[in-house]
Amino acid sequence: MKIITETLSSDELKQMAVATFGNMVKAVVDVDKELIAVDAELHSDLEALLLVDGSKQKNLWGINFYPEMRGDEFIEFDSMINMRPSQGNRTRGIENQEIRKKVMEIVTKRIKR
Repeated sequence: MKIITETLSSDELKQMAVATFGNMVKAVVDVDKELIAVDAELHSDLEALLLVDGSKQKNLWGINFYPEMRGDEFIEFDSMINMRPSQGNRTRGIENQEIRKKVMEIVTKRIKR
């Protein structure tokens, strides 16, 4: 597991995918600190790593990267940690379009494709 504070290359992301799920890398994005934690079997492990690092749970959103895919298929908004009825998010996706947009901006900034 690691927290991306600068950038991560697509080659590094591909290596992580091969080492874990084959074609996917789980990630958690902190929309406040603009960080991404990657490379764990569970989103909850990445969430815990960011919480220890000082992130607030309300700012953490789980996603999946598919390094071999292009366009909209590169990122999947699907994680159990996203189910937060108290924040108006009742699914494993990210329903709030503003948060979704922020996640995409951070991914574009941190993942060099």
